[in-house]
Amino acid sequence: MREPAAISQIPLHRSPHCWSRYRSGPVRFSIPARIQILAAAILFSTGGAAIKACSLSSWQVAGYRSAIAALALFALLPRARRGHGPASLMVGLAYAATLILFVIATKWTTSANAIFLQDTAPAYVLLLSPWLLGERLNRRDLPFILAMGGGMLLFFFGAQLPVASAPRPVEGNYAALLSGLTFALTLIGIRWLRAEAAPAVAAGNVLACVLALPMMLPLAAISAADWLLLLYLGVFQVGLAYVLLTAATPAVTALEVSLLLLLEPVLNPVWSWIFHGEAPSLLAIAGGGCILGASTLRAIRMRAG
Repeated sequence: MREPAAISQIPLHRSPHCWSRYRSGPVRFSIPARIQILAAAILFSTGGAAIKACSLSSWQVAGYRSAIAALALFALLPRARRGHGPASLMVGLAYAATLILFVIATKWTTSANAIFLQDTAPAYVLLLSPWLLGERLNRRDLPFILAMGGGMLLFFFGAQLPVASAPRPVEGNYAALLSGLTFALTLIGIRWLRAEAAPAVAAGNVLACVLALPMMLPLAAISAADWLLLLYLGVFQVGLAYVLLTAATPAVTALEVSLLLLLEPVLNPVWSWIFHGEAPSLLAIAGGGCILGASTLRAIRMRAG
């Protein structure tokens, strides 16, 4: 799953991992910025396959992953430890819901459906911003919203038969769709805060762990393989990826960040196909193409003014 970035600066077409345009601590890398962003996108993209590979329940994966990710963020990003207050906790709550819903969706439906349906968040942002932020809806954004909506509908057409890696596809699709809405609320909240996103990101992971805990019980013994997967998800797929993105975004334009991060939803289903033999349906591919195509064109149009 993903990220928020100085939302007022970066086109709103990406996920919960692209949240910060400004540096959040002393962590520095000599790797060129664009390579860092691509590395972050690749790490983010592995979430679907890793979540499916873990034998724990959806709630257990979500809870442990977020607990480990919170510790990693606190260790790697000093600014994640500061700036916590009622407002950042409220935004963190929306992000916590996004984290949990994405794991549930990934466990229940295909990785392609989970990631592409969550990527409808920018359409919700545009529709909700007039009421929540007082921002007017531009008529030029209507084709973008319609394209997003059309792509979303394609995921719900046709037979969706359960398979080993996607045992509850219909319910999973709805969980993914809801995660798009909660992610949109997260993006709106970050823009409303007009502050560094790191505290809200860290708070969201802590709250996700707390909210998932009752559903994680009873806590059974965890195999070494599952521990390795959880550590990878928390430390690398979330923690390191966010640090790379945070360090690199000040040196790259908002358009480039947005376009480079499109590698995440493209690769996410590929990893699940390689490791789990999970092939998305033709309608899902078409729907994902509509969503990503609309996002790309809108990002370019925003850059052009």
